[in-house]
Amino acid sequence: MLGCECFCWHDKHSDYDEFTPLPQPQPFSLPSPIPDWPPGQGFATGKINLGELEVVKITKFESVWSCDSLHGKAKGPTFFKPVGIPDGFFCLGYYCQPNDQPLRGYVLVAREREGSTPEVYRDYDSDSDFPALKKPVNYSLIWSSDLDRNGCGFFWVPNAPMGYKAMGILVTDTPEEPDDDEVRCVREDLTETCEIKDTIHVAGADPFQVWNTRPCKRGICCKGVSVGTFFCSTYLVSENEELEIACLKNLDPTLHAMPDLNQIHALINHYGATVFFHPDEDCLPSSVQWFFKNGALLYEDGELKGKSIDYRGSNLPSGGTNDGAFWIDLPGDNNGRDNVKKGNLESAELYVHVKPAVGGTFTDIVMWIFCPFNGPANLKIGVMNIQMNKLGQHVSDWEHFTLRISNFTGELWQVYFSQHSGGEWVDAFDLEYIEGNKPIVYSSRHGHASFPHPGTYLQGSVKLGIGIRNDAARSKYFVDSSTRYKIIAAEYLGDGVVTEPCWLNYMREWGPTIVYDSRSELDRIINMLPFFVRFSVENIFDLFPTELYGEEGPTGPKEKDNWEGDERC
Repeated sequence: MLGCECFCWHDKHSDYDEFTPLPQPQPFSLPSPIPDWPPGQGFATGKINLGELEVVKITKFESVWSCDSLHGKAKGPTFFKPVGIPDGFFCLGYYCQPNDQPLRGYVLVAREREGSTPEVYRDYDSDSDFPALKKPVNYSLIWSSDLDRNGCGFFWVPNAPMGYKAMGILVTDTPEEPDDDEVRCVREDLTETCEIKDTIHVAGADPFQVWNTRPCKRGICCKGVSVGTFFCSTYLVSENEELEIACLKNLDPTLHAMPDLNQIHALINHYGATVFFHPDEDCLPSSVQWFFKNGALLYEDGELKGKSIDYRGSNLPSGGTNDGAFWIDLPGDNNGRDNVKKGNLESAELYVHVKPAVGGTFTDIVMWIFCPFNGPANLKIGVMNIQMNKLGQHVSDWEHFTLRISNFTGELWQVYFSQHSGGEWVDAFDLEYIEGNKPIVYSSRHGHASFPHPGTYLQGSVKLGIGIRNDAARSKYFVDSSTRYKIIAAEYLGDGVVTEPCWLNYMREWGPTIVYDSRSELDRIINMLPFFVRFSVENIFDLFPTELYGEEGPTGPKEKDNWEGDERC
């Protein structure tokens, strides 16, 4: 056990005196009330059945202990105990978050369902006579801030009985071990492994660290359910390391808490984002049908002439893999090519894929937008901005953002912004809203990457100020996804509920492969630079993203990793 004076909430070096507690995070709510959703099976009922367990999301907390760090130079976290737990349900662990964010988190509490209840599901062989929940045997002290000072924090991990797993950490402000009735451990076959995600706190020179957690396996078919608790340790933990605590496992094969079709439409109507394009954007989106109707051609390897594509995409090869045998290109004539490159905002619509996330406790509404052409890159080198002639151009561009909805309440929880080969999750409290609870998405000029706020985002070396500019701003060019959308897939609803368009199952490239003469363009750039800031060609190459030097034709939504998996961050 290690002491750390600078970690105490009333540290003499803090901006607050010893009689003034640190400011607590204030609760966050969306700009407008959440509506009453259309009636359905189990969506937004406040409870979710996981098979042998039923869980409720708790968002009301009582502060146990707050701290600052690095003598007030960085915001520390606050550790909370869930309160208002319904009768019959049990705490699984405590919650933690940084002090510089609004209070917006949750922990799950659980109760065991009766084995004879028809709503109990098992997709595994279990003859266990042991209860789903058990009290811990006792607790082990992980770390304390200062054992000789009142008001400091003590961190405890439950020691689970044989065959059970602890789900979270407890925090007290006194050195007495918590009561064994404070939490419950979960039978091991009802759990999944979890891993650390974001670092919440690092205690300066002290080895103590705090992270939030998530299931190790994530995607449509994965069953791990995040409990909302945190993990802490006095030793280094790698991202993929299995932790001493676990997450829950959803053993309900019906995913009854997912929204039905009417509820999906209601969610999109209420939360559908407005996508703003840059004022100087000249490669606007269109509908896929407009792209096909205006001369897009299908090419086959070994054939010189392309074939017209039916407006529904019915003559595109369906299924298979991206074997390079087919690709799509712009019309053959120059006028037709120039017209299609511009896009057609009036026809543009968002293509929606709805899928379960985090073991069916959240719904991901993935909104895909199609642009017939991706414009050339705009490079930034120090104070210089250079518009490239060809680098970065490619035919067809599929980009997306994702609304993550809580299946307990139907509340918008996060939005994922896709940005080229990666992206970022942004919490609802850090979004911009345009009308009610409808967030704003800013699409960058030419590259169409998505961002939560206007500005210039650099893809490359931010430290050196060298890379591709992603300029995002509000303009008269926008698409309102709450009204202009089409649901193209929701596999969990079953066969026949949503009809997938023909083009969705085209697994080949939506554009030809392009290789740029990057060296000649970069030589031109280097020759423009003052002598004392010139870089070698090799160094410039190292600083730019690899996709700048050549473009394989992009594939459609179903070929992307996030179609069945989680988003890439």
